[in-house]
Amino acid sequence: MWAKSSHSSATSDSCVEVRLGSGIVSVRDSKNADGPLFDVSSGAWRAFVSTVAQRTG
Repeated sequence: MWAKSSHSSATSDSCVEVRLGSGIVSVRDSKNADGPLFDVSSGAWRAFVSTVAQRTG
């Protein structure tokens, strides 16, 4: 199941979606659901989210 960013809105066209898997996180552009996506390890995703939270928090 894909989840849209909590920072997305109905009027925004800059949205990403993520799907959590077993050790993998997939990321795609919500405007292009059939387009390309990329996968990262769960550890890399946690590091990314932590870094973003520190810089915006």
